[in-house]
Amino acid sequence: MKSRGQIIRSQSGFYTVRAESRDIVCVLRGKLKKGPRLGDVASVGDWVKITCLDDGTGIIEEIEPRKSLFVRMAPLPQGTYQQILVANLDQVLFVFACTQPAPRYGMLDRYLVIAEKQKIPATIVANKVDLVGVELAQQMFELYSQIEYKVIYTSARTGEGINEVKKLLRNKISLLTGPSGVGKTSLLNAVQPGLGLEVRNVSKVTKKGRHTTVFREMFPLEEDGYVVDTPGWKALALWDIEPEELDGYFPEFRSLVKDCQFSDCTHVHEPGCAVLAALDRGDIFPSRYQSYIRMRFGEDENVKIG
Repeated sequence: MKSRGQIIRSQSGFYTVRAESRDIVCVLRGKLKKGPRLGDVASVGDWVKITCLDDGTGIIEEIEPRKSLFVRMAPLPQGTYQQILVANLDQVLFVFACTQPAPRYGMLDRYLVIAEKQKIPATIVANKVDLVGVELAQQMFELYSQIEYKVIYTSARTGEGINEVKKLLRNKISLLTGPSGVGKTSLLNAVQPGLGLEVRNVSKVTKKGRHTTVFREMFPLEEDGYVVDTPGWKALALWDIEPEELDGYFPEFRSLVKDCQFSDCTHVHEPGCAVLAALDRGDIFPSRYQSYIRMRFGEDENVKIG
């Protein structure tokens, strides 16, 4: 008889499935691996049907349709490969520090475009607020609040914003990611004692392993829900995003594009451009416009996350 469960860990072709209140190490049924491989067959977060074997292991027979995907473009010698980082995410939290290190807004804008493309709700966590003060922290990130993004100001040292993060994570599958050094481990420990250390230990093993043996894992929360940890990546490419559609992933641009004089407007030099007019009026933040230009014309900074 088949059981239904969710993949909570993935490593080197082995998948740990939480089913019937226990964890079962499984492999894919051979038929699922047949045909050309243009992307990952299964991923952390997938709901699956499995057959349990007498030795306590299992075989994944079926992968259920996914409601969301967080993916990246992984270049391989044989061509581009769609690497599924997490399936069935409810939300992603992008963690940036107010200082030490200083926030890189171009990187944050790139993250947000990826979340918009993949239709995954995004929240910005401005961490280490105790080092600059709440007022300055709000000045640093207020433009994102004025667009449409939720911003939570946190400090693991003082407890600022921790309850708000806990409430947001409850009963959801959440990916927390951001640049190195932003205090994610301390933040997770403040949310749930020991959680950040557990995630960090897995990340250390991941970084020491060969590229082919990296793994991803979902960590259970005491108040229900999961936090997902993934290996760090040297670069996060904009998966399957054409330059001409990029303006659709900037919320402040979306309502304006239809009013541009030309349907293929690049929002750089064309007459009758509604985006440029809004920029002149001060309705679009210059820093966000510059992020759009860098991404649009391939001049954006290299992005590393973990």
